[in-house]
Formats: sequence, structure tokens, C-alpha cells
Amino acid sequence: MRLATVVTFLTGCALILSSGSGGCGPGRGYGKRRPPTKLIPLAYKQFIPNVAEKTLGASGRYEGKITRNSERFKELTPNYSPDIIFKDEENTGADRMMTQRCKDKLNSLAIAVRNVWPGLRLRVTEGWDEDGHHSEESLHYEGRAVDITTSDRDRNKYGMLARLAVEAGFDWVYYESKAHIHCSVKSENSVAAKTGGCFPATAWVTLEDGGHRLMRDLRPGDRVLASTSGKHDDGGLLYSPVLTFLHRDPTTRKHFYIISTESGAQLSLTAVHLLFASDGPCNRTRASADLWTIFASEVQPGMCVVTSGQQPGGSVEPLRLSRVVGVRVWEGRGLFAPLTEHGTLVVNGVLTSCYALLEDHSLAHWAFGPLRTLLRWTGPDRHQASGLHWYSQALHWVGTQLLDSTHFHPWAGQI
Repeated sequence: MRLATVVTFLTGCALILSSGSGGCGPGRGYGKRRPPTKLIPLAYKQFIPNVAEKTLGASGRYEGKITRNSERFKELTPNYSPDIIFKDEENTGADRMMTQRCKDKLNSLAIAVRNVWPGLRLRVTEGWDEDGHHSEESLHYEGRAVDITTSDRDRNKYGMLARLAVEAGFDWVYYESKAHIHCSVKSENSVAAKTGGCFPATAWVTLEDGGHRLMRDLRPGDRVLASTSGKHDDGGLLYSPVLTFLHRDPTTRKHFYIISTESGAQLSLTAVHLLFASDGPCNRTRASADLWTIFASEVQPGMCVVTSGQQPGGSVEPLRLSRVVGVRVWEGRGLFAPLTEHGTLVVNGVLTSCYALLEDHSLAHWAFGPLRTLLRWTGPDRHQASGLHWYSQALHWVGTQLLDSTHFHPWAGQI
């Protein structure tokens, strides 16, 4: 019986994912991807994200120099892309050696360069350094950093080249010199790069009686504050039942992004989790805003997110936009990803999606429809074991077979 149910549901999901990406979704504003934005060149000495290179919010800590004789040399792979020119002034092939993550991002950038400037190629002036030419603890020593230019060496293009590197998925990009752009990536073993989409144990939700409950104490069947997602509504508030957990692991330690807002709300969630955002101005209600979903790792100060506070007496305030004033990374305990009937929930006073990895909330909500239907028939899943839900695992596999990688967070392949 269970096997038949699984096969039926996965077949339905395959049909949904292959035909549903055209835009049918659960509600006004919720199914939208972030609208295309004009690519803005980086300014000289600007770096993105706006944190130090070797911090968790960027490329992470230095893990030690790699030499040709070291055990870790096997972590490096040569890059023979015809779209890239390697300066290789040492004539040893060292500039071609890099981690797989660095190689993937560099190859994506090379394609972007070719598309933006037909006839030009990406040029790598520095890659893996085995000779000690860089500063102490440089990521060049681990094959995790490259210095790049365009093949015509036109410095007027370097600001846009840096922006293209950001879009290609490098974890840290720095317009370091008038002569080159510096880019780096997280290590292959980075904990931050392998974090799924969840909230920490100490995150809290609002219950129907006005009280708060920590994620670690939340149970299927609890009704929590969420937002409507019907086709003709304005995204109002309601209390939606928790059906199951898409991921539940009370003991694991992971890295979380902390997003602080002007209203005082402070949300913690993993890099690949979705929340709702809008362009400014932020002094508007949710009903007047045009929302899209964004990964937590892409949130920047100045953006608007959707918040809801509580008035004296416990009544809930309507959803409003609030400006993001800070983003940082910390390590916390527990992984909790509750699935509600409506696919949304308000966590720490901020409206979030129940979904992660896939950039389109509407498509994710549609794809999880069979699971929600099953749980409506059987009742909330009150005896779920720790770990990733079987449906999430299966759906992720189906999605990666049917959808282009651009639909997913850059770290999705490492989850």
C-alpha cells in the first residue's frame, strides 16, 4: 500500500514539476520569482557579501595549504575549459588547479562573459598558488580563489565582470585591484555549504491562543500563525495546522543566517530557506506590496521583508513590510522545517515559506500538494522520526532530473 502510494504521488509530482513551472500557483504574489534586475557593476574596492572573506557568511575559514605532495592535493581538479584563458606564468599548470566548487563557478562565469561580451573570454591571472606568492592563509593556497580579468584586459569592464562573478555563484567577490577581480568559494567540506533549509530549535512561532512555542516543542497538529495563499486573497493572516516536518533533527549543529529588521524582528534560518521580500519603500502593508521569494543567503540590508508583531493583549498586527538592517551568520543547534497546510508560517515575527532549495515558492507549494493531501486524509504525522522526510528526498531527486539547475540554490547540489 505504501509503495503504491509513493509511486502514485511521485508520478504526480513529476507531472506537476514538468508542467507546473509555467506559473500556476497558490496565490497572488507568492508564485513570483524575483523580477529581473539590472546588473550593477561593483565599485572599486567593493566586495560582496559585505563581510570578511574568511568568515562563515562568505568563503569560510582557511583550512591549510595544499601542496602537490599532500593528501589534500586530490581535492583539486584541473580546469581545461576552452572558454577560459589561463595565464600560467609559472608554466606548471598550477593556475588550472582548483576545487570542484571553484571550477563550477568559474565555468559558469566564463559562459556569462561570452554572452555579455561576444568574442571575449574570461582570463585567469592567478589560481592555485604552490609557491608562496600570496599573503599568509590566502585561499589561493587551497585552490579556492582566482584572480580574473577579461581577455581584452579592458579595465572599464572589470566592475561588470565582478557583478557577473557574484551572479555566477562565487561565495565572495572583491574588486580588489585596478588590474583584476578576486573571487573565492567555500571549501568542499564547509558545514555552511551543506546546510539544508530549516530553523533552529530556539526559533518560535505564534499559536492560536496568542502564545509562543519554540520549534523544538512544536508538534504536528499545532495551529500556527501563517498567511493565506488563495488565488483571490491579499495574503491575510490565519492559523494553519502543522502537518509534518520536512526536516527534523533536534541535536545537529548548523550555521544560520540571522536577519534583523527595522521593526525589531530577528529571524534565524539556513541559507537555502525561502522568505518573502519586496522592493522599497518599506513603509507599506503586505496587501500593497508586490512580493517575491528569496533565499536567506541572498538577503541584503535595505531589502524589505514581511513582518507581523503583537499588540498589547496578544492580538496580532497585520502583515507589514520592514527594512532589513543587518545580516550575520551564527552556529545554532537543531534543524526544524515544519510544513503547514498553507505552505507559510510566521517565525520570530517574520513571514517565511515552508520550503527551501527551489527558488519558486509557488512551484514548491504545488509540488508538495500530494503530501498535504495525504496528510489531510490520514491526519498530521505525529510519529515522525528524526531526519529528512522521505517525500522531501524523493521530490528533490525528481526536481533535479526535470528542472534546470538555475531553479535551485547554488548549494542545492551539496545538500
